[in-house]
This record gives sequence, C-alpha cells and structure tokens, in this order.
Amino acid sequence: MAWLMALLVTAGTILGAWGCGVRPGPGSGIHEDKGQDGVDDRLCVVTTIFPYYDFVRQIAGDRVKLKLVVPAGMDSHSFEPTPADMIAMQEADVLVLNGGEMEHWVGQVLDSLDTSHMKILTMMDYVDAVEEEHVEGMEDAHEHGEGAHGHVEDARGYGEDTHVYEDHEGVPELHAYDDRDGHEMDIEYDEHIWTSPVNAQAIVKIISQTLMEAAPADSSRFKANADAYIEELKELDGRFRLVVAQGRNHMIVVADKFPFRYFADEYGLAYRAAFSGCSTDTEPSAKTIAYLIDKVKEEQIHGVYYLELSSHRTAEIISEETGAVPLLLHSCHNVTRKQFDEGVTYLQLMNQNVENLRKGLE
Repeated sequence: MAWLMALLVTAGTILGAWGCGVRPGPGSGIHEDKGQDGVDDRLCVVTTIFPYYDFVRQIAGDRVKLKLVVPAGMDSHSFEPTPADMIAMQEADVLVLNGGEMEHWVGQVLDSLDTSHMKILTMMDYVDAVEEEHVEGMEDAHEHGEGAHGHVEDARGYGEDTHVYEDHEGVPELHAYDDRDGHEMDIEYDEHIWTSPVNAQAIVKIISQTLMEAAPADSSRFKANADAYIEELKELDGRFRLVVAQGRNHMIVVADKFPFRYFADEYGLAYRAAFSGCSTDTEPSAKTIAYLIDKVKEEQIHGVYYLELSSHRTAEIISEETGAVPLLLHSCHNVTRKQFDEGVTYLQLMNQNVENLRKGLE
C-alpha cells in the first residue's frame, strides 16, 4: 500500500489541474479538442487497456475525450499507475476496465477516489469467464501472488462504489466488488476475453449502451457507429470460421504465453503452449521446448506462433528443428508505440491473425 499512498499524496497536489485532459504523455491516447469557448465539455472516457480504447474510439470517435491508462508498449501484468493516471481516472465520466488479477491495482485506486459521478464497466462481468487451462506440455502452474483469482464475482469487479446498471437486452448487470477475503482461491480465470470476436461484439454493445446513456445528445451517432462496427466484427468472426473449416489441422502451437483461450474455444482449436496466459515466465525449459518440437512434428504443423511485445527466440528454435514457420498471433492486449501513434486498430490486428492462422492450419 505504500506505493498507493505515495501516489495519492502526489496526485492530490495536482488533482483538478488536468482532469481527463491530463497533460498528454507518449502513448497515452489523450487528444485535446476544445470547443469555440475554449472549454472541452465532451464526455471523458478512460480505459485501462488497448482493446477497449479502440472499441470506444470506433464507437465515439472524437466525440469523447479518451485516455488509455496502460501505455503502448507496456505489459499490463506488471503495470502500476502514475499520479497522472489516477487523476485521469478520478475525472472519468466512464471508466472501462477489464477486471481480473492483471488489474489488481484498480480496486485500491478506486477505493481511494470519489467514484460517485462515474459509470464503471468491468468487462469480465459481461462475458462467460472461463478458467485458465494448463494443458499438456506447459510449464508448471504459476502463482499470481497473494490474493490471486478468487471467486469470479470477486476477481472481476472493483470497488463497492461501482455503478450498477440495469440489464440491457439480456446483458448481465455489473457486479460490485468488495475487498473481503476471497474463496475458491484455487480458481484462475483467463482474463483475455477480447480475443474472441464474439465476446468483442458483446463488449462493444455494452460500451455503446453506456456511452449513449452518459451522452444522450450523441446517442444516435454512437448507436450507428456501434452497429456498423459490430457488423465488421461479425465479418471477422466469419473469416476465422472459414479458415478453421478449410484448415487441414486444428491445433495451434504457441511458443510463448497463451492468452487465446477464448479464441481457441470459440473456433474449436486445440492448442499447446509454453506457458499459460498470465504467466510471468518468459523462458521455457528445455523440456517444454522439446515437447513443443515433438508436437509440431507429430501433428505436422506448418506454423509456430509467438506473441506481440515478446521474444521470437523460442519460436525460432522450434522452427529450426521442425521447419515450421514462425508466425505472429497478436492478442491485441497492447501494441507498440509506433503502432499506437499510427492508429492501428483491433480489426487490423485480428485480420492479420486471420492470415497467419490460415498459414498455420494448412
């Protein structure tokens, strides 16, 4: 808690000076756009991770002030907020979180802030969360640290002050989180829910509904944009299904962490990987590499995958031993600074995945 208290003291000295229009830093996603009277009165939206930043961008465009907390190029599993991040969160009208242990810091931050004015969405509350799976060949089960992954309702939501919504057309209402002792602490939920384009559609729907409620004057624009974007996500889903249907093989090998549980489940893909999705390990053992090499040979797999913002070395070793081509499978969890500055999107990254999946399943 010492780091949090230090941040609060620092943030408290400048709170109100910047707000959601906090002085932009590289990769922050903040765009200044003031009206004719010099006052920017647009809705202030803060998202913790890139997928939701992009979803809001597709729905609202420049009709909101948008802030990304975990900056481009950073691993969210090791992220801790700065005073500027806390200020932006305090001033948010809408705060879009993922939930789960990778955002362990969010609960403490929100408990220290006045959240009465904001609408908070924790996206793991709007999909069917599944447990992380440790399949054959993975390194031994890891630990996230104290308090890791309790009961799903505890592990996903944050803050007793979390705004609770009425159900929207069958979308589950947001669950509040209290910081009581968890139970069923052995359960680890996979947090990478956006890797399924079907989940992405549900997420876009609830974000758009929330923005429409928060900014009624722009509701028709938000709805039209969201509807069009959901159609694009449906087309993406169809492309993945076609690739899988036409594939000779239905197993993927990822020589890295595996944040694709929702993706693999959606398309009926078996998988092997070096580590589970939230592992902090980066270098697999010789035993794990040997297992993956044997699996690639056994299944006659033509492509071995690696992740963004990660070393390719393990994939290259497997390639040297098997002839399988190293291919990027992008989780869309975060992007490089260059990609962020160029405006790369979830759809662009996922369409690249379509092509690389096609090569790997041939």
